[in-house]
Amino acid sequence: MTVTTRTVEEYIVAFDDWRTEAMQRLRELVKEAAPHSAVAIKWAQPVWEWNGPMIWMKASKDHVSIGFWRGAEMEDPSKVLEGEGDRMRHVKVRSVDEIPADAVKDLVRQAVKLNTAKGNPTLGR
Repeated sequence: MTVTTRTVEEYIVAFDDWRTEAMQRLRELVKEAAPHSAVAIKWAQPVWEWNGPMIWMKASKDHVSIGFWRGAEMEDPSKVLEGEGDRMRHVKVRSVDEIPADAVKDLVRQAVKLNTAKGNPTLGR
């Protein structure tokens, strides 16, 4: 399913199933942990920025992912991050009840700190 949207809200409600509720909850968690971040559709998905992009969210057929540009640099005591690349990591959610709220908020706070200290992760390495 390809979703063409202009706003984050349009992206979220376009799925009209459990993924919409999960993305709304994830958006609330990001707002709680990084209230001054900006969010917009970039790369065809919601992207939060603070001194450059730091978090993305994407709905797939059977899950919703919330990802972190600097995920490979983050501490993950709850062991919720997935991925094997040298930079990004993500959390896969398969139901609203499965959202690890405290872990997500911690990761969001780490993303803000990393982008504050290191700048835009899309500009060089």
